[in-house]
Amino acid sequence: MRLAGLPVVVYSVVLSFLTLAQGTYAQTAKSIETIPVNQIHAGMHGVAYTVFQGTKPEAMDVEVLGILKNANGPKGDIILVRLGGAKAEYTGVVAGMSGSPVYINGKLAGAVAFRIGEFSKEPIAGVTPISEMLEISAIDSTPTSVPVQVRSVPALAAKTSGPGLPSNTTQSFANYLKPIETPLVFSGFTEDAVQKFAPQFASQGVVPVMGVGSASDVAQPDPLLPGSAVSAVLVRGDMNIAATCTVTYIDAEHLLACGHPLLQFGMIDLPMTKAEVLATLPSPLNAFKIVNATETVGTFVQDRHTGILGEFGKKPEMIPVTLTIHGGTAPKVFHYDVLNNARLSPVAISTTVYNALHGVNEYGDETTYAMKGAINVEGFPVVKLQDMFSSADGMQPAAMLAAGSVGEHFGRIYDNPYSTPEIKGLNLDFEVTNERRWARLESARTDLSEARPGDEINVEVLLRPYRGDAVIEHVPIRIPLSASKGSTLHVLVSDGEVLDRVSRGSSGAQKLDLASTIGILNKQHVNNRVYVSVLDEDPQAMVADKVMPALPLSVMNVMDGMRGTQDMTVLGESSVSEIATPPLDFVVSGGQLLSITIK
Repeated sequence: MRLAGLPVVVYSVVLSFLTLAQGTYAQTAKSIETIPVNQIHAGMHGVAYTVFQGTKPEAMDVEVLGILKNANGPKGDIILVRLGGAKAEYTGVVAGMSGSPVYINGKLAGAVAFRIGEFSKEPIAGVTPISEMLEISAIDSTPTSVPVQVRSVPALAAKTSGPGLPSNTTQSFANYLKPIETPLVFSGFTEDAVQKFAPQFASQGVVPVMGVGSASDVAQPDPLLPGSAVSAVLVRGDMNIAATCTVTYIDAEHLLACGHPLLQFGMIDLPMTKAEVLATLPSPLNAFKIVNATETVGTFVQDRHTGILGEFGKKPEMIPVTLTIHGGTAPKVFHYDVLNNARLSPVAISTTVYNALHGVNEYGDETTYAMKGAINVEGFPVVKLQDMFSSADGMQPAAMLAAGSVGEHFGRIYDNPYSTPEIKGLNLDFEVTNERRWARLESARTDLSEARPGDEINVEVLLRPYRGDAVIEHVPIRIPLSASKGSTLHVLVSDGEVLDRVSRGSSGAQKLDLASTIGILNKQHVNNRVYVSVLDEDPQAMVADKVMPALPLSVMNVMDGMRGTQDMTVLGESSVSEIATPPLDFVVSGGQLLSITIK
C-alpha cells in the first residue's frame, strides 16, 4: 500500500536540509542520509523529483520493482522502478529527466538514469545507486584546475558531407536498458550545418539535435535543488550547444547530476548553468524537455560512468571566438565561446565557423572566402591563419573548406603528446566574394631544357580559371651552382597544398611537441599563389620543424643513427630555392614536375 503523504513529507525533509541564501548552497554531505542497494527490495515505495515546467521540482511516485545485478557494468547494479503520478504517467521517461533524485524511506537512493525498452507503455526506469555516484567526489580530490586531458583527434577535413546522422552499424544486439538521452541541443545553427558535421560529432559519441531552447546566462533567482534542471554548455553566445539533465545531490561545494555520463570524457571544464524547462513534450518515439540554459553557477569538472560532477563558483576556461564577415552592406560580427577540450573543440570550432558563413545572406554556391585570423596559445607564437577558399568542383562548398581548415589547425595544436595547450582565443576575418575564384594549374614549361649552373631560366605557368580566360604567369629561377654536370634537376610547379605535402613527406603523420607543431603551421603555404621549387638530388633532413637541405652523404649517415631519438624525416631531394608569384585573385589547384639537364 502506498503512503499518500510520502512525497510531500519527503520533499519537506529535503528542503529542511537546505539553508538557502542568495548565491550560496549550504547543504552539507552529512545532511542527507543515503540508503544502500542491499536494503532496497521489490515492493518498496518512494518519491522522485524532476522539473516538468519552470524551475521548481515536482514529485513523482516511485515503486521498486527489483534490483538488476551488474546491469551497468561489473558491480554496477541498477534499481528498477516504476514512476507514478499524473504527469509521469502521461509523459513517460523523457530526455532531460536523467539525474532525478529518488528517495526511499526519506533516504537518497540514487538517480533516475535509464529507460527500459522502446515505445514503453509504462514509465519504467533504471536508477543509478547514489553510492556509485558519490565515488565521483572521491575522484575529484585532485585539484580541479588540472587541464583537460589531450587525446588524439581525427582529421576534420574529410568525410563531412554525410546527409545526416550515421546509422549505428556496430550495434547488432537488442539493448533494453539504456541511458536516458541527454542530447546536445544546437540552437542558432542551420540544419545544413548540423547535418554536415553530425558524423564528426557522432564519432565522439555526441548525437546533435536541432533544438528549441537557448543558453542566455540571464539571472535565475530560484535556487538549485535536488530535482532542478541543470545544463552543461559547450558553446555559448551567438550560437549555443548545451545538454540538460537533472540535479541528484548538492552540497556546499559540488553537485552531482545525470546518473550516467554525458560523453565519459573524465576531467572536463564546461560551464554549469541553471536551466528553465519551458515544456515537457510527451511522445512514444522521443519525449524530451524543452529547456533554456540560464545563469552560470560554476563548472562541470568530471564526466564519469555514473554521472557528472559540478563545482560551484569555479570559472570555466573557454575559448573566446570573434568572427567577422565582410562583403555585405555592413560587417557581420559573431561573438561566442567554445569549450576547451581536445576531442570536441576542433569539431565545435569547424561547425560554428561553417554555420556563421552559411547562415548569412552573402552565402552562395559560387562564393569565395579570403581568410585572415589568429589562434592565441599561451606561451607560444600566434598561430597565423591566412588562406583563400573556393569550391573546385561544386561538391565541397567553400565554407566547408574554410571551416575544415580552421578545425584542422585546432586538431593539430591539441594533438601532441607532450603538453596541454592553453588556447586563449580565436579571431577570424572573412572577405566574401560572390563568384567562384578558382583556377587549375593546367601546364608549366621552361624556356630551356638544358642549362648550366648559375643560369637563369624562365618558367611559364598556364592557369585556367573557372569560366574565365587563361592566365599566364612567368617565374624566373636560377640553377644552383652546386648542380652537377650531366645530372637532372627537377623543378616543382605547384599550389601550396601540394608543396606542403612534398616538403613534409611522412613527417605530417608524426606527433611533434607543441612549439614544433606551431612552427610547422606557421610555415604552411597559402593556396592563392603558384610556387616554383628547385629540387637538388642531395637528400634533405627534417628534425621536428627544422629543415636541413642538401646534406652530404657523410652527414646523413651520422644523422641516420639519430632517428630513434629524433622526430626526423629524410627526403630523397632537397628544395634549394623556392619562388612564389604575387598573391593571385583566385585559388590555385594542381602541380607539375619539370626536368632540366645540367650541361
